[in-house]
Amino acid sequence: MKRFIAALLAGGMLAGLGAPALAAEQPQATVEQAVRLLGVMNGDENGDMNLEGLVTRAQFAKMMVAASSYKDSVGQTSGVSPFRDVTRDHWAAGYVKLAADNGWVNGYTDGTFRPNENIRTEECAAALLRLLGYGPADLTGAYPDAQLSKYRALGLGDGVRRGQGEYLTRGDCMNIFYNLMESKTKEGQYYGSVLGYQLGQDGKLDYASLVSSNMEGPFIAEAGGLNLPFDGKIAVYLNGAQAQLEDAQAYDVYYYNANLKTVWIYHNRATGLYTAASPGTAAPTAVTVAGNQYGVGSSEASYALSDMGQFSIGDTVTLLLGLDGQAVGVQKAETAAGQHYGVVVSTSSQTYQDAAGQSRTRNMAKISCTDGAVMEFDSGSTKFSAGDLVYAAVEDGKTTLKGLAGKSFSGNVSSDGKSVGQLTLAEGVQIIDSDKEGQTKVIYPSRLAGASLKSTDVRYYALDASGRVSHLILNNATGDLGSYGVITSASEVDQTISDPDSGVQSWTISGTYKTLIRGVEGVVSGNKLYNVKVGPAQFVYDDDRAVKSMRNLPEVRLTALSQLYAMAGNQRYQLADDVQVYIRTNRTYDQSNVSAVSQGYNLTGYYDQGGAAGGRIRVIVATKQ
Repeated sequence: MKRFIAALLAGGMLAGLGAPALAAEQPQATVEQAVRLLGVMNGDENGDMNLEGLVTRAQFAKMMVAASSYKDSVGQTSGVSPFRDVTRDHWAAGYVKLAADNGWVNGYTDGTFRPNENIRTEECAAALLRLLGYGPADLTGAYPDAQLSKYRALGLGDGVRRGQGEYLTRGDCMNIFYNLMESKTKEGQYYGSVLGYQLGQDGKLDYASLVSSNMEGPFIAEAGGLNLPFDGKIAVYLNGAQAQLEDAQAYDVYYYNANLKTVWIYHNRATGLYTAASPGTAAPTAVTVAGNQYGVGSSEASYALSDMGQFSIGDTVTLLLGLDGQAVGVQKAETAAGQHYGVVVSTSSQTYQDAAGQSRTRNMAKISCTDGAVMEFDSGSTKFSAGDLVYAAVEDGKTTLKGLAGKSFSGNVSSDGKSVGQLTLAEGVQIIDSDKEGQTKVIYPSRLAGASLKSTDVRYYALDASGRVSHLILNNATGDLGSYGVITSASEVDQTISDPDSGVQSWTISGTYKTLIRGVEGVVSGNKLYNVKVGPAQFVYDDDRAVKSMRNLPEVRLTALSQLYAMAGNQRYQLADDVQVYIRTNRTYDQSNVSAVSQGYNLTGYYDQGGAAGGRIRVIVATKQ
């Protein structure tokens, strides 16, 4: 889940949202989205929060109920009229009655509530203090000074510029209710934790837990589209990238958050031989398909893969994968029917016990396909090697797997990423970058925008019926394969040792390398030498996530730095989207960011040696001037 939330944040889900002020020094978008998740404010049918609009007393009563333990227990109508100007059929009757019954809000001496009057700062302060359990005995002074003083002391007014007698806007209330969750009750507890929300040790709302606790799913998409309980303007993410609802395909896994009007779609599948279940086939919580183990994330999937379900050990199945790669649905291999182009990741000979208890062995080839799916097919007597180009077809549960000869083109990619030279990229074109060792990564046309592809940058392409490029396999054209970080120490031993007694000589090879990747330390050791030195490097992994190779990155002295580019004299380098920045002091590397080192540091950039769309700065090392 944490990786999922990090992907959302990196994917820009929280960008571009407006508000007049920041609550408690939190990023503006975080405050707005948190209040949406809490259900306090949701915006209009298009998601517009109308933050400059004023808030009426009736609207504020509804916000208070939404920010309380009663949020799911009141309707929009009431059986009685709580005040003579709030009739039983008034839209806010239920909210006003509940707030009044709990003593959070008061009416006027004439028996009215005046629901359409705008709420003032001191009225808000008094109501929220009552919600937090504070009474007259806990305040020093007269109304409204005493209430406003306590309101500010608790941090309820952080980021709000309105004072006594001033009307509150929706933007003000957004900040106030965010602050409410991080304010302490009379009993000394954080209010958000009283409601069951997760807060950190510093009392700050845990945004990731808010998203997950308000998320519905998983669901499996049908051919007719997604079944959602809301419409209007909807934010859609497909495998972490912004998309449209129309991009969803049958059997995709999806989740939604109604308060955010946001949908997350996953087009991730694993097709291959079902060879094992853990702890057993009675009620599996994990299964092995295509040589990889997957957690089972739904009761439906567990049943389908159990003794009582329709799939047995030895069947070729398609797992539908959702959050964190969990299998939430299972289909016959026909689900993956159609044409698949890809690269062989690995080959294996798999032995399993069939339903009759007989030992069976199959030769399997694991394929990384251009749509991002990893599939495993029975390769029969054909021998494949990691890195081979292949074509696979699934028809009526039967597979055809054959090797492909290279097929290349060259040309300039348009600035909008829609064409290459004279060729047009089809809508939904599937692209992977790859190398001849079986490493692959899905990329999108925008990643290639403006690049000049040489014939050596393209390993294979296929055209659709209209002559547009539908599938494209690149030859390390982006430099995005593998990971980047720093080798902080390297010890390599390659020597011949003679036994002093027998005189027998032995050859000793060993290497120990300490690494720092995205601030996480690691150690690689064994009887293999990578012939690298201390400094930034690229790390390539095998199918089991063990380091297969390391290589130091070429460096360049930087003379200027912005959020997108670095200059080395007259040469401009684009920064990788996930560029890592470290401040080096002697032999110590501390993780930092571009903004922190833009001034006052000597900067060295380290770039990849990818093809046409490569050459991006992957690591920046800063030292004090």
